Amino acid sequence: MRRMLVPVVAAALLLAGCTSQDGIAGENGGGYISGDGSVLVIPAAERDDVPEWGGDTVDGETIDSTDLDGVVVLNFWYAGCPPCRDEAGDLDEVATEYADRITFLGVNIRDSAPTAASFEDEFGVSYDSILDAQTRDVLIAFAGDVPPSAVPTTLVLDADGRVAARISGRIPSAGTLADIIDDVLASAS
Repeated sequence: MRRMLVPVVAAALLLAGCTSQDGIAGENGGGYISGDGSVLVIPAAERDDVPEWGGDTVDGETIDSTDLDGVVVLNFWYAGCPPCRDEAGDLDEVATEYADRITFLGVNIRDSAPTAASFEDEFGVSYDSILDAQTRDVLIAFAGDVPPSAVPTTLVLDADGRVAARISGRIPSAGTLADIIDDVLASAS
């Protein structure tokens, strides 16, 4: 059953992403669909294990989840997604603030390396992004109970690699994400 669910969830994520460049759903019939910025925090006792994941970054490096220690933040994005562009500054602010305490990674679900690199240059993104468009390795790994169900989606993983929180859509603010990270870090101590 789970094997059938994974492709369906992956397809749903792509369909739920940014589908038009001319507005937000309800604005001029633009047809744009995204999350609403809602935050889901999962109590430690209810967090599920996640399969191993990884992939190649925009810079050609390889990242494997088994090599990561501590709290990890994953942001699922692509270059043509308006809220992804809108939240890039807030995400980079948080990534810079916590650079010595957590791993912060983007997961680009649609673009080629040159397109993703152009986005990163334009918005001053300082953290690595995995290119997941071809393999869907990262997307599939998180297709369980707390999938990245919109674009953008930000997941905060605890020190055991389990999803501790999900923000569906644009992060409400840098402070909201920082508060979540602080809570996850405090619970790991």
